[in-house]
Amino acid sequence: MQQRQIGKSDISIAPIMLGGNVFGWTADEPTSFAVLDAFVAAGFNAIDTADVYSAWAPGHKGGESETVLGNWMAARKSRSQIVLATKVGMLPIGGKPGLSATQITEAAEGSLRRLKTDYIDIYFAHRDHEDTPLDETLEAFARLVRQGKVRMIGASNYSAPRLSQALQTASTRALPRYEILQPLYNLCDRAAFEGELAELCLREKIGVVPYYGLAAGFLTGKYRTQADVAKSPRGAGVVKKYLNPRGERILSALDQIAARLAATPAQVALAWLMAQPAVTAPIASASSPSQVEDLAAAATLKLDAQAQALLAEASAA
Repeated sequence: MQQRQIGKSDISIAPIMLGGNVFGWTADEPTSFAVLDAFVAAGFNAIDTADVYSAWAPGHKGGESETVLGNWMAARKSRSQIVLATKVGMLPIGGKPGLSATQITEAAEGSLRRLKTDYIDIYFAHRDHEDTPLDETLEAFARLVRQGKVRMIGASNYSAPRLSQALQTASTRALPRYEILQPLYNLCDRAAFEGELAELCLREKIGVVPYYGLAAGFLTGKYRTQADVAKSPRGAGVVKKYLNPRGERILSALDQIAARLAATPAQVALAWLMAQPAVTAPIASASSPSQVEDLAAAATLKLDAQAQALLAEASAA
């Protein structure tokens, strides 16, 4: 499977990154192991998680996903095969979430321990914290890079002005810069990334790995009526956000294209993301090996001009 280089780094990944938010939450450890085995067997190599996954679930405190992933890599002896990404900044440390030097240092040690590894390939600032100076955050990341605990840093949920400011700070202070961005971007959520932020990433050669590539499952066609709320723990939120006239237009377009190309709506939605010029690889979760098969098929699906035009029209704001 052809791999894509991330920004100006020496790290390359297959065209889809596996989202680890379900590990230890909607997918228990045995199921997660089966998904991860299938993902690697299909030729993929990049996995994204975060220290805060899945603190939102009753009885959880965060770190559940990293723990499952660490157990899997240890059991399979697969660490060297994986481009491993995790994130810092949303799990409360010292009483609150943040990106201070102390918080980053403590969080990194916790993630390394749970992941059973001595280095993280991509360490993301999970979201911007404007109350912490950018140079403090970047200097903390720089120390981790110098120590060999982190290979590359990235930003998630940063606006174009703040990402630009971070890049300038890194350049001025001779610090590692954010080489990769993780934004919310899919057929349903286009406005926040397209335009200024996408143009900045293209201009600065920053890799882009959008999260919620399938709009939390909506673009699979799983949620088509109010009754579908019960299909998953996040069903109510998905239906409330996306099941509207625009969402229905997008699903209809996906259905038409999927039928013509002998594909699934999920495959078409991911193929659309992979065709966007700024995108390195979309992030998509899977809670069963059969869903990994969908991801593998999406990686080789090419959309023609007719499909691109139909999706552009259906997803227009």
